[in-house]
Amino acid sequence: MNTTALISELTFKAVRSSGAGGQNVNKVASKVELYFDLNNSAALDEAQKELLLKTLKTKLTKEQILILQCEESRSQHKNKAIVIERFLELIKSGLVKPKKRKATKIPKSAIKKRLKAKRDQSDKKAFRKPPPVD
Repeated sequence: MNTTALISELTFKAVRSSGAGGQNVNKVASKVELYFDLNNSAALDEAQKELLLKTLKTKLTKEQILILQCEESRSQHKNKAIVIERFLELIKSGLVKPKKRKATKIPKSAIKKRLKAKRDQSDKKAFRKPPPVD
């Protein structure tokens, strides 16, 4: 994964931020929105795109565009740096292939323990019943 190629494909938009900033917040667009078009990315190959489509499907729009935003700082430059860092971390974690689960055999001792617990519970309930009348 080439990070410089990925960063060059990003689109940024500065928007007015909510929150602290006093009168300055009404004048300055310090909130940064990052847009990444997953389908039209040249930095990722098809296998990586497929994997990211699966792992990031809840964060993507219908057009497979990833939108991230940051308004933590009053500075637009800091917000841009933070959102780029988040994006790279998200892509890096999304490209990690999950390990396949290996089915293991249940140990005989665990099966015996479970059956013994069932038998004990059954006996406990059976002892609560009144004895049969002959």
